[in-house]
Amino acid sequence: MNFDLVILGNRIREQRLKKKLSQEKLAELANMHRNYVGMVERGERNITISGLNRICVALEVKMADLLSDY
Repeated sequence: MNFDLVILGNRIREQRLKKKLSQEKLAELANMHRNYVGMVERGERNITISGLNRICVALEVKMADLLSDY
């Protein structure tokens, strides 16, 4: 498992929980499958920049904030 992906996934999960969103709702807002969002949060999938951007837009956070101190 790639620990960088796990760190990123944890940061996405933290932001999702701050917004009180379910994985299903985040997936809907980002136009993704809920299973894919779960795999990204667990660090099981390598997300593309465009996919990460869609999640950032849905969470209303800057990509740089999720990637800072990476």
